[in-house]
Amino acid sequence: MEFSRIFKRADGKNLFLTFVLITTLFLLWGFCNGMIDILNKHFQDALGINKQRSGLVQSANYLAYFLMAIPAGLIARRFGYKGGILVGLTLIAGGAFWFVHAVGIGTYGAFLLGLFIIAAGMTCLETIANPYTTVLGEPESGATRINIAQTINGCGWILGPIVGGSFVFSAQAGANANAGLSMPYLGIGIFVALLLVIFAVSKVPDLHAEEESKMPEKEKMRLIPSIGQRVTIGIVVAVVCALLYFFIAPILKLIWELVQLPAALFAPIKYLLLAAAFIAAFALVYKKWDLFRRRHFTLGIAAQFLYVSAQTGIFSFCVNYCIENGHGITAAQAAKLLGAIGFVLFAGGRFCGSAVISQFKAHNVLATYAIINVGLTALCMLGGKLGLVAMFGTFFFMSVMFPTIFALSIRGLGEQTKFASSLIVMSIVGGAIAAPFMGHIADTNSMRMGFIVPLVCFIGVGLYAAMWQILESKDVEPGKKREELKIVLNRAH
Repeated sequence: MEFSRIFKRADGKNLFLTFVLITTLFLLWGFCNGMIDILNKHFQDALGINKQRSGLVQSANYLAYFLMAIPAGLIARRFGYKGGILVGLTLIAGGAFWFVHAVGIGTYGAFLLGLFIIAAGMTCLETIANPYTTVLGEPESGATRINIAQTINGCGWILGPIVGGSFVFSAQAGANANAGLSMPYLGIGIFVALLLVIFAVSKVPDLHAEEESKMPEKEKMRLIPSIGQRVTIGIVVAVVCALLYFFIAPILKLIWELVQLPAALFAPIKYLLLAAAFIAAFALVYKKWDLFRRRHFTLGIAAQFLYVSAQTGIFSFCVNYCIENGHGITAAQAAKLLGAIGFVLFAGGRFCGSAVISQFKAHNVLATYAIINVGLTALCMLGGKLGLVAMFGTFFFMSVMFPTIFALSIRGLGEQTKFASSLIVMSIVGGAIAAPFMGHIADTNSMRMGFIVPLVCFIGVGLYAAMWQILESKDVEPGKKREELKIVLNRAH
């Protein structure tokens, strides 16, 4: 009786069946993400590429998240939750069937294009499904529904490397090395096609949460950056664009060659895109300065960028690390360890983390978990069995970081919350950068030394968590009463 109430709305409607349908999406993108984390090692063997180049698997995946985060929100706004879900499922089905075709093509660029299309569809689903779960019942039970859905998502992460690895690493070497990719992605394509039909004929109510109050227009006009702040914005945006370009340009080149566009046009087009990205980013920050001046939000984007960088690096090279530090472990066995130990700990950490955060302040829990992972990644750099245990330990303490950083970053943003959420989703492009960089260190030194990347990232996350309360208190409007400030701070736990 208690359980059924969390799916009832104020008008008496029970939306349990709709919720069950939505949780299939969480399972789907969890499975797809789990599959991605075994492809690094596979492509190293099948295509004879190094670890740095294999890291482009994550780059293609997270680049799609970066580019599709805001469009996905606009799609949902224009066509509703159901329309956005149908668009996302269509993209995933198309990417999965293309991936099967890419096996015949046999080039790295063809596989990356398939991953990019699938990730674009997953971005639509993630942008839509998470907030949708909060309106499938009374508002006060929204957190419970999200936790249930995220647990199902964790099951997908567990199944991905186990099921996928049994096919991928069982294929023969040589010309047929990629044959094992056909079956799992064909299965994904068929499953998604069935989901597409089910969602098309199902009644998915287009429910909405209450809109936040609008900020007065005169308040918006007052908040514009000074000349010095504009210079700072320009420098920061230039550094970010340059960093993204360095890691994303190789993906663009592979796709350019795949679709056989004129080679002479590649250089001018990529620089034109870089300039356009700089102008668009600068204009966005300038226009939304009333949002970006909130330090707990802006630094929250940076913290999320660092966290996803650490997570992606560890997930991506878990198989490599197991082979290097576990005597006699094969790639197939390592893939099973990733699912059976790594992602089980990750899912268990999510379940336990929500209970911990309900008892302690969120920023303190985040800081503690980040410090623990700094120590664990340092042990990973030592290698051996101790390093192997430490590496799997990081999965447990990473589990609550994404939602906790997300919640702390958007705290108190009022009418800016929805737009701010899209920007935080975009920040996971950090995964596109960390994997190639970590792979480069592994190629030139060793896989265990590559763990310096997540170590540095966790230090950054820990510093954000430690400073969050001070940052948030300074971001409160001067006119607010001291009692209001205390309420805002207490909401973080």
